[in-house]
Amino acid sequence: MNEPLAWFRSSYSDSQGGACLEVAVSPRAVHVRDSKFGERSPRFEVPAGAWAEFLAYAAREV
Repeated sequence: MNEPLAWFRSSYSDSQGGACLEVAVSPRAVHVRDSKFGERSPRFEVPAGAWAEFLAYAAREV
């Protein structure tokens, strides 16, 4: 059975409710959606391993 996703916003988002991304993490994937549309928002998911690789790449110093 699928559990509902627990969506959260970045700690960098302001309290004005502007354009933000929301993220939810499940054991197999990271899910991303636009906060403006809430439950109606189109969303995409990235496999957990690919997300970890992206974060490692983004965190490296150039």
